[in-house]
Amino acid sequence: MRFKRKVMGALALAATGALVLAGCTDRNDTGGGDGDTNGGGDASDVTVAFVPKLQGIPYFEAMNTGGQAAADELGFNWLYQGPTTADAAAQADIVRSFIQQGVDVLFVAPNDPDSMAPLLQEAQNAGISVATTDTDAPDSVRELFVNQAGVEGVAHALTDQLMEAMGGEGKYAIVSCGETAANLNAWIEVQEEYTASDYPDAEIVDIVYAGEDQAQATAMATDLMNAHPDLTGLVGECTSSAPGVAQAVEDAGRIGEVHTVGLGTPQSMQPYLESGSSAASVIWDVEALGYLTSWAGLQLALGEEIPAEVQAGPAQEASYDADTNELLLGPPLIVTDENAGDYDY
Repeated sequence: MRFKRKVMGALALAATGALVLAGCTDRNDTGGGDGDTNGGGDASDVTVAFVPKLQGIPYFEAMNTGGQAAADELGFNWLYQGPTTADAAAQADIVRSFIQQGVDVLFVAPNDPDSMAPLLQEAQNAGISVATTDTDAPDSVRELFVNQAGVEGVAHALTDQLMEAMGGEGKYAIVSCGETAANLNAWIEVQEEYTASDYPDAEIVDIVYAGEDQAQATAMATDLMNAHPDLTGLVGECTSSAPGVAQAVEDAGRIGEVHTVGLGTPQSMQPYLESGSSAASVIWDVEALGYLTSWAGLQLALGEEIPAEVQAGPAQEASYDADTNELLLGPPLIVTDENAGDYDY
């Protein structure tokens, strides 16, 4: 059975969709208005699919855990499949497969937002609700973006944590992942501006891209330290480069001389936080992001309005901006050696 979304409060449903909607409960009639509901309609007929940038790494596996938990709790079908390398073409093949399967809702964390946009259009033309999560494709027909944390919140936290370790001054470099990743590029842009305005004695000397490859991130961080002997900071901009840059500092025997922070999952960063090769990790509750993504997919499928304030499972501080169609999980989480063990991913 195929459901269509209720967009901007208006019903744009075919006859069968209208019959389905007749059995739905509008979210604004729940009494609390906080989004803490299971949605209306027959959830068991709904299939929500998620295509991550890369399958098999702790970050996206944790998102999958959260997404499956929401599906189990709310009674719908959750599908998860991604490429084994961070390759836009391989990701596109999986998206095409889900289009052919006729899923109700398709979420993508695009490796290349521009090349993904035509495929999202193809999915929408096939009657599938399309959305992005973790990474946006803003120039596409996506109906919703589930964002992990605000751009400024992540960028400022990464910069502040590094500057605290570096004493507010010195040279640092950024090891990012995919060159076309919209979220990483947005963070970096703000980091550049924020460093220049708030930390005038600090300077970003280079930005390199390691893909979603931890070993490559370690190699690139090593090269950066060799190319800039006075480098005192490194940022790992994603969950593979964060442990990668910390490993490079350990390998070089420069703990305490070159400080690192990154966007890493707690378990992958815990040994580096304990050794001192990483000062902090900036992240969010990844399982809660997966849960919120899955929950939002059900709302799209059933034509439910998403309220301004959302409480969905572990996502208790989420908010929705109807003007941008952005569902925000909440503020970033700072992980240190003291709290890294509190998370199992």
